[in-house]
Amino acid sequence: MDILKKPLITEKISALNESGVYGFVVEKTARKPEIKAAVENMFGVKVKTIRTMRYAGKKKSRYTKSKVVSGYTNAFKKAIVQVADGEVIDFYGEI
Repeated sequence: MDILKKPLITEKISALNESGVYGFVVEKTARKPEIKAAVENMFGVKVKTIRTMRYAGKKKSRYTKSKVVSGYTNAFKKAIVQVADGEVIDFYGEI
């Protein structure tokens, strides 16, 4: 089971990156100790705190020529991770 799915690259999270705060989309069933271990193993940093949020799928409708198509967006869980002072996670190092 892969706990970390992808990093969050938004304006708000990018502004927080300078202070050592990073965001990730994680597995819906992952708990804080599992997320902490996954971040420390993958990036080699010391995690200070973790905050998690669960988002429900939102209802969306699309109008086509023949009918209205209704459905939901995907539900996901987001983790905001703060690393120890002086440590940095570099998402763009391999590019």
